Amino acid sequence: MKKGCVFGTHRVVEPHGVLPQAAWRIDNSMEIYDNEILIDVSTLNLDSASFHQIKEEAKGDPEAIKETILKTIQTRGKQHNPVTGSGGMLIGQIAALGDKLDRDIKPGDKIATLVSLSLTPLKIDKITAVNLQTAQVDVEGQAILFESGVYAKLPNDMPEKVALAALDVAGAPAQVSHLVNTGDTVLVLGAGGKSGLLCLHEARKQAGPDGLVIAVARSEAACQRAHSTRLADVILSPDATNAMEVYNLVHEATNGKLADVAINCTNVPRTEMSTILPAKNGGKAYFFNMATSFTAAALGAEGVGKDVELIIGNGYTQGHAEHTLNILRENETLSAIFDSLSE
Repeated sequence: MKKGCVFGTHRVVEPHGVLPQAAWRIDNSMEIYDNEILIDVSTLNLDSASFHQIKEEAKGDPEAIKETILKTIQTRGKQHNPVTGSGGMLIGQIAALGDKLDRDIKPGDKIATLVSLSLTPLKIDKITAVNLQTAQVDVEGQAILFESGVYAKLPNDMPEKVALAALDVAGAPAQVSHLVNTGDTVLVLGAGGKSGLLCLHEARKQAGPDGLVIAVARSEAACQRAHSTRLADVILSPDATNAMEVYNLVHEATNGKLADVAINCTNVPRTEMSTILPAKNGGKAYFFNMATSFTAAALGAEGVGKDVELIIGNGYTQGHAEHTLNILRENETLSAIFDSLSE
């Protein structure tokens, strides 16, 4: 077998000198190098911001969505949305391991990749189904996981697609567990989505009974999901792209004290200031939304004189997979919601 770079740079076609995620195009031939894992893919879970953009452009037509995804993979060798810059993750079965690798997996094992599709060599022969509600796409195809790529074995105590939905956003609640302190006021934007619901759980757990958890969810269905968890003290439904509307409602709900931690789990652009303005000076603004412009966030905070710690959401946190799966194990209401969303 040919020798490969630990980070997968041997797969970069253009431009030279960058890592696979930053590359415009990568080599998606399925002959593996000595440090790669070959996966028979069954389902892609597209990043929420990416799927929202694709669905909007396709006007909700599943066939048009399929065409867009296949075109992206054919052009770039990976599912790397050229508009949002984001990808997603996948589940599949181990087909083969490179000679160099000594791992706790073997051919036939089912895994979820915990790295973005925006850097994963991918070849799809056929898309068999598109779930407009979950952003999950059933496929026939193969993918490559690099030596540096992390993964999780699929648990046997919950449906595969429920685990996939949770693992796709596992970085968010795991990081929130480190950001929120006892007694904090926590604002969660996009609280009715997958990452938002998990973050509500973690915010409530860490802030405790003396904390205040505020959920922002736009649609009636999203508000209902947030309400059914009984994790939020206050549920608001402003337009998350209207920073002043969000700020005024949070200002009122907190008697002017604002939030110690503001968490952005929305899937649309132009929500940077709706996260920063409601955070108090000295507070934290955490962006898990892949449609975030970090230029807009940095310059926007400067422009309104906000001394707020701006935190980029990292899809990987040590132990995040098991941490997130355990949330579903301990919270039956959330588990039921994820189960219904995966249908």
